Amino acid sequence: MATKEKNIWILLIFILSGLVVGGLLGELASKVNWLWWLSYSQSFGLGHPIELDLSVAKITFGLLFKISISSIIGMVLAIFIYKKI
Repeated sequence: MATKEKNIWILLIFILSGLVVGGLLGELASKVNWLWWLSYSQSFGLGHPIELDLSVAKITFGLLFKISISSIIGMVLAIFIYKKI
């Protein structure tokens, strides 16, 4: 008997695609006067990259997240769609 099994990797793909599509739509909405609030965002992470110089190789570490209201809406919609599938 086959069971309906949900995969965590598919959920992560849905969430990431919701964040990306929501962020893109937020950037487009910033040009519309009455939708400016969708592009309101907050950035957090490493402001300046960290460099590790080992003489043989130089490694640079950096990570910055920019979360907007539209990307949060996109993530919530992606989770909702995932649960309906």
